[in-house]
Amino acid sequence: MAKPRKLDEPRRPGGLGAAFAFPNPVNEYAARITAGLVVLLAVTTLLTGLGWGLGAIALGFWLRVLFGPRISPLALLSVRVLAPRLGRVKLVPGPPKRFAQGIGAAMSTAAALLLAAGLAPAAWLLLAVLIVAASLESFAGFCLGCAIFGLLQRRGFIPENICEACNNIPLRQM
Repeated sequence: MAKPRKLDEPRRPGGLGAAFAFPNPVNEYAARITAGLVVLLAVTTLLTGLGWGLGAIALGFWLRVLFGPRISPLALLSVRVLAPRLGRVKLVPGPPKRFAQGIGAAMSTAAALLLAAGLAPAAWLLLAVLIVAASLESFAGFCLGCAIFGLLQRRGFIPENICEACNNIPLRQM
């Protein structure tokens, strides 16, 4: 049986797994800044009606889901430039954040596909929902995707070992 990792002990996968690694833990302030940048891009896309903005948003989400913050332009800006200027770090579990990015990827991809299929009102509605969720994360510190992750984990749909810190309050405080 493997020894449980502390929240601040990152996973170090090797080989191909390293390319698809997601940080654990995650700096909540960097995640909130990234969400704010998503809000800015999404609102601009909604107001201008430029469909390529949906593609850019979806691509960004997929890059963050698959590779963490290593190659996503918005995440790189947040993690390497903006968050360090705050001078504060608050570590939170990574798996719920990755799950939330996955929801964003699915929603933005669905919106882009709806727009491509000529169903613009449905696409813009999905984008508006994404703006609300990203705004909650950025401005209120409430991650809707993380809340859904927690609910699914408590109901047994996500195994406890995916995020031990999510189930164990003392582990979060280590």
